[in-house]
Amino acid sequence: QVQLVVSGGGLVQAGGSLKLSCTTSGITFSRMSMLWYRQAPGKQREFVAETTTSGDTSYANSVKGRFTIARDNAKNTGYLQMNSLKPEDTAVYYCRLLGLDDYWGQGVQVTVSS
Repeated sequence: QVQLVVSGGGLVQAGGSLKLSCTTSGITFSRMSMLWYRQAPGKQREFVAETTTSGDTSYANSVKGRFTIARDNAKNTGYLQMNSLKPEDTAVYYCRLLGLDDYWGQGVQVTVSS
């Protein structure tokens, strides 16, 4: 079956960095767009970043210039490098694979302390 395993979350001070990974199995990763979302307490889940099958990327304005999305099709894994983290980046982060079907990974907590 399709599995998306998210790792790399944790607690970091403002200005620090974290790198999230979304390791997939049971699916042809290269044929799927990969997206990252986040959900802060009391808020709706929001789009963070996307990388398409052709490698094009897009970002939410709130993370542009600080976050970088990447994918390694050979490893069936996507990444979200988060730099210059701010307390407002605190949220549960999710990865999503989107193609003919739609799959979500489990969330991982990212906490940025001031």
